[in-house]
Amino acid sequence: MHLCIFKQKFYIIISKLELYFYLPPSPSFFYFLFLLSTKQLSSFSLCPSYCLCDSKFFFVNCSSLNLSSVLVFPPLSTEYLDLSGCFLQSLPSLENLWRLNTLLLSHNQIPDIDATSWSGMQSLQILDLRTNRISELSATFSFGLDSLIQLLLANNFLSTIPEKCFEYLHKLEFLDLQGNMISRLQSRALRPLTNLRRLQLQNNLLRSLQNNDFSALQRLEFLDLSGNQIQDLPPAVFSSLHSLIFLNLQQNHLRHLRFPTLRNLPAPGTVLLLSNNPWECDCDLQRVFGKLGGVHRLSLQDGEELHCAAPPPLKGRPLTSLDTRLCVAETVTVLVITLTVIVTVIGAIVTAERSRKRSYRTYEHEICVQD
Repeated sequence: MHLCIFKQKFYIIISKLELYFYLPPSPSFFYFLFLLSTKQLSSFSLCPSYCLCDSKFFFVNCSSLNLSSVLVFPPLSTEYLDLSGCFLQSLPSLENLWRLNTLLLSHNQIPDIDATSWSGMQSLQILDLRTNRISELSATFSFGLDSLIQLLLANNFLSTIPEKCFEYLHKLEFLDLQGNMISRLQSRALRPLTNLRRLQLQNNLLRSLQNNDFSALQRLEFLDLSGNQIQDLPPAVFSSLHSLIFLNLQQNHLRHLRFPTLRNLPAPGTVLLLSNNPWECDCDLQRVFGKLGGVHRLSLQDGEELHCAAPPPLKGRPLTSLDTRLCVAETVTVLVITLTVIVTVIGAIVTAERSRKRSYRTYEHEICVQD
């Protein structure tokens, strides 16, 4: 099939050359055409002998081999390249693999990414860089990755996400950043990811979120923020997530929760996980979870696993067991304090009035004595 196509193309070239030079093609010229026509089919003969190669599926698997110093450039027609677990200490030169669709580089020792690393990889859709030593992403990291759909950067040493490092990832659907050391999201860092559907940020060091951190992610369906150190959630932090199906906030440092933060979730149906947080059980928190049950588009899946961390008398108690008694007790306490204050104030007024009258009588008596 390929041979016929190439012959047809080069017969057209021959006819043009004959018209230009007025010379008939020689037998050696036909042999040259035959070599060109079979080039694509035989390109996998260049595959490194120590790798598993499949010419039918354009597949090259060199995983779990020590290629730190013996890596040979793979065939240009490769579509799937697995270099995971190869003890690589730098990103290999893989330029101009224009057909490459999947590149697996996980479980290596790569410390950084060069600005021109993805040159010529216009077809790349899956890039796996998990479990390396990457501590920083440059502003030009995504240059050349316009077709990328999945980017896996889990278990590296990233501490922040620069504003422009994802600038060219407009088609990205899945971003895995779990298991890093990210303490905050730079303003507008995620804004180019308008097609993102799954974002994994669990097991980082996030302490706070801003209202505009996820403002451009209107197609996001899955957001995992568990295992961080988040202490507070602004009221509008999730208000742009119109497609959100799953939100995980387990194992953070949440003590309080504002009801508008959950009420502002616009998605028609969202599964919510909130357990393993140090909840401070007071009347306000009880009211928030009481109202949450009336928001039908939200489904709290781990409500039975929510426990109080404070105050000390309620530590370890399930939040659901407190029912409305917590607010009743708090209301009684407030009423007692209010009544005590009122009685004290009235007592002070009565005492002051009695003192005033006593002073007045003493003054009148002194005047009478003088007269």
